[in-house]
Amino acid sequence: MAANLQGKVALVTGAGQGVGQGIAYALAAEGVSVAVVGRTLSKLEATCAEIARRGGRARPFLCDVMVKQDIERCVAKVAQTFGGIDILINNAQVVPLGNLLDVSDEAFVEGINSGPLATLRLMRACHPYLKGGGAVVNFASSAAVRWDASGYGAYAAVKEAIRSLTRAAACEWGADGIRVNTIAPHALSPGMEGWIAARSDEAAAFFKTIPLGRVGHCEQDIGRAVVFLVGSDAGYLTGATIPLDGGQAYWG
Repeated sequence: MAANLQGKVALVTGAGQGVGQGIAYALAAEGVSVAVVGRTLSKLEATCAEIARRGGRARPFLCDVMVKQDIERCVAKVAQTFGGIDILINNAQVVPLGNLLDVSDEAFVEGINSGPLATLRLMRACHPYLKGGGAVVNFASSAAVRWDASGYGAYAAVKEAIRSLTRAAACEWGADGIRVNTIAPHALSPGMEGWIAARSDEAAAFFKTIPLGRVGHCEQDIGRAVVFLVGSDAGYLTGATIPLDGGQAYWG
């Protein structure tokens, strides 16, 4: 295996669909045992069934990442089931979109609880298992570097908090042998499909700004890049934000 991931264990949140599912598929193809984590059992089981059909190993784990006790229970169960945790993928996120005068406090708090707070809690819970060579991938968004941030301020704020936590974890945990990076992906997930349906004109104009001329594939474009990030070939990369967006955003 080129990525040297055979026999590793990955916990992937939001793995019942979209980008999380694509990452789960890509990791399983490299010999990783995947804990498929999310809130809807039927979706988790479908992901696991497809991984099994391809010859991989995966198990479903119900967890609401906005509930601290759920996170602690889930991480302990995954470690018990697979004998440890080597890779953490913090993908799940509730998205608070809307103009600042319109976004409710409740929506913004959901974004925080499912985003930076869940990311921090999962990293803390997995830290003892990740020591000695583990890798974490968190999720940012190019919404934070849009020229016109109208309608995206709350979402960008949530995602930028995750980038700050990522950088701190990379600095604090490097001595433990843990690498922590962030990706900012564009991929044709259910979330993006919903955005396209709700804002079709904006989406059409947005896609024209992607230099590679297409939206990413959840497994082939995002999942395979994550395989590289958590593998030995990226062993000297930590604390970085990787834009997996076909060249659309300019992070500066």
